[in-house]
Amino acid sequence: MDTNRLSPTLAKVLNEAANAQIYLAYASWASDKGYEGIANFLFRHANEERNHMMKILEYILKRGAKVTVTAIPAPGADPVSVNDCFEKIFKSEVENTSSIYNIVNMSMEEKDWATWNFMQWFVKEQTEEETLALDLLSKIKVAGGEKAHGDALYALDNDLAKTPDDAKLAQDATAANP
Repeated sequence: MDTNRLSPTLAKVLNEAANAQIYLAYASWASDKGYEGIANFLFRHANEERNHMMKILEYILKRGAKVTVTAIPAPGADPVSVNDCFEKIFKSEVENTSSIYNIVNMSMEEKDWATWNFMQWFVKEQTEEETLALDLLSKIKVAGGEKAHGDALYALDNDLAKTPDDAKLAQDATAANP
């Protein structure tokens, strides 16, 4: 008996999982360059991305579909600077958001309300991910952007070692808690 309740199209797009690899690659790059605080932050985030992948994997299984483990594309060239690293992270998150919106649209077109509902958590999560990436870009901009060096990068590295993994979202702000 076929217990699959996901269309082949939705099952295929849900099976993608490259973002954790991007964070691992950039964390390794940062560590190699001596930015242990940045590396620690990015390694922690890679683990969070892996947890997101596991959440999707579990959903596919619970819907009776088959999980397909495929080769993950290489994350691309190493960053050339901390600024470039944060720009690449932001670009990756925007691309990930587009993929999630694509899944939401597909689930709506197919009237797969269970998948549509499941994906709403990821829609909110991507708002957090993009905000976090923008926060990183703001920090490097204050440190000097592409020209950041010396004390500014040292301070940024130390700051990111202690930075929480979550970003405050505009949608959660209130007058009492801006």
